[in-house]
Amino acid sequence: MTHFDIGVIVQGLRGARSDWREAQGRSRENGGRELPSPQALERIVEQLKGALFPMRLGPPDLRNEAEDFYVGHTLDAALRGLLAQAVLEVCQASRRGEGATEDVRERAAGLVRSFAQSLPAIRRLLDTDVLAAWQGDPAARSVDEVLLCYPGVLAMIHHRLAHKLYELGLPLLARIVSEIAHSRTGIDIHPGATIGAGFFIDHGTGVVIGETCVIGERVRLYQNVTLGAKRFPVGEDGKLTKGLPRHPIVEDDVVIYAGATVLGRVTIGKGAVIGGNVWVTHDVPAGGSVAQARNDEGRGVS
Repeated sequence: MTHFDIGVIVQGLRGARSDWREAQGRSRENGGRELPSPQALERIVEQLKGALFPMRLGPPDLRNEAEDFYVGHTLDAALRGLLAQAVLEVCQASRRGEGATEDVRERAAGLVRSFAQSLPAIRRLLDTDVLAAWQGDPAARSVDEVLLCYPGVLAMIHHRLAHKLYELGLPLLARIVSEIAHSRTGIDIHPGATIGAGFFIDHGTGVVIGETCVIGERVRLYQNVTLGAKRFPVGEDGKLTKGLPRHPIVEDDVVIYAGATVLGRVTIGKGAVIGGNVWVTHDVPAGGSVAQARNDEGRGVS
């Protein structure tokens, strides 16, 4: 039989782990996992999606008369699972000297309670996203088709949940929830981005929305749009300065077409239209438009 020298490989991997932990100033992880699990979060998000849209994203055999029972049972399981993951993140933050000093489980429970109480509002906000997709796409035959099939709507379900976790001070859980959607849809929305009601991403693949983006209501994006940072300030220690506003502000009723790149803390004014495949690093006034240059004189602006 083929021999793979498993023992030698295991020993080498143990050495690599030990070197990493020593370099990062971390002790051995005793007593089990110390960080949240992407696999657990994926299961929790699926449960939350079913609780938010039981007759569309819940089990295939669910009947109307059992809807509330299913929602209650599923929510209980999802929130208990979320609490276990929140405890891990709060513990990790506490070990780094971040966050409050009260009992870790009590703090995590309070955060998950706040998250749970926000779910009706999240559902209502998602309804506006579903309607925006249905109204904005002539190929959409029903709101049900939009909810079941559109990657932009799936990404927004994840984002609305992740953004609330981010607001509550659970950024690692939020990032994991966002990255699950990113891997499924090709749409990369940082959980810190603030997005108003009625948001529609058509087609979606390749869309990137940065952490400090502020997006108004009834905004529409197409595939391969980037709302990113223009530059990354470096501190005196030579490391990137984190947390600074560095992504665009997109006001209400803006449309940004496929392949457009908008960089930096610029403002795209209400009702503006950004054409396809353009590069924008300047403010655009309300009602303005930016299109590809038609000659060698530079960008096309009207």
